[in-house]
Amino acid sequence: MATKGNGRYGRDVLAKDRRRFEKVTVREIPLGPELVVEDAEESFCGAVVAWDKATVTLEDRHGRRRVFDLGPAAFLVDGEPVTLVRGTSAPKGPLRSASGSIAVTDARARTARESRIYVEGAHDAELVEKVWGHDLRVEGVAVEFLEGVDDLPSVVEEFSPGPGRRLGVLVDHLVPGSKESRIAKRVRGEDVLVVGHPYVDVWQAVRPKAVGIRSWPEVPRGRPWKEGVVAALGWRMETGEAWRRILGSVRGYGDLEPSLLGRVEELIDFVTGPHPLED
Repeated sequence: MATKGNGRYGRDVLAKDRRRFEKVTVREIPLGPELVVEDAEESFCGAVVAWDKATVTLEDRHGRRRVFDLGPAAFLVDGEPVTLVRGTSAPKGPLRSASGSIAVTDARARTARESRIYVEGAHDAELVEKVWGHDLRVEGVAVEFLEGVDDLPSVVEEFSPGPGRRLGVLVDHLVPGSKESRIAKRVRGEDVLVVGHPYVDVWQAVRPKAVGIRSWPEVPRGRPWKEGVVAALGWRMETGEAWRRILGSVRGYGDLEPSLLGRVEELIDFVTGPHPLED
């Protein structure tokens, strides 16, 4: 990934003049649907939705579209100047899924494993599906959601985990001393892994920058958290519509906090990895 900055010679007073004589090579990237780029002036970022001989149309996370002229080094990808080119060949290198893993384009549908991943709520399930859906389908892992963490002991008992039948659980607000941590301790076992993120709700696992806000607001104790967030942000909408707005801002793993990314990857590895008795 390219990085911005002046490098180790950033203080060299002759560097500006020396760059006049250096030949700069700008990488060319073939245009393609869903390619996400930023214009060189860093005023607009969006996915490619259309192009012709001279222009490209980008759509941002809010559905707004702008048309830009194609030209040398006219766009940025991860901060690196690039030239977008029209071509019939696919981009070089492996395709990546939203989770950052290598996308498998020719895999047959796999029979679902007996192992499962449970998450706490429909919003959690939708977010996991959006970012890790490709990976989970390739691995044959189903994701289901709990009505609440209080139901977890009965869910585990009914599931009857064992060799080849593992259960992974993602819990909101899993912090020391909480009700969630006490319940998790009761059900953990060799074939049950319970992990969690520290946030009150999975909304907070989406990076504020992706949503277009400075930070997630503090909600006074005793007030419903989601309603409090919507009010504090000045969004005139119901919480369901607010969630659709938040989920729509997520294009991939880079829009999520590491504390959620690591836990979901841990669960996937747990339910797909070999059992000690199977070695």
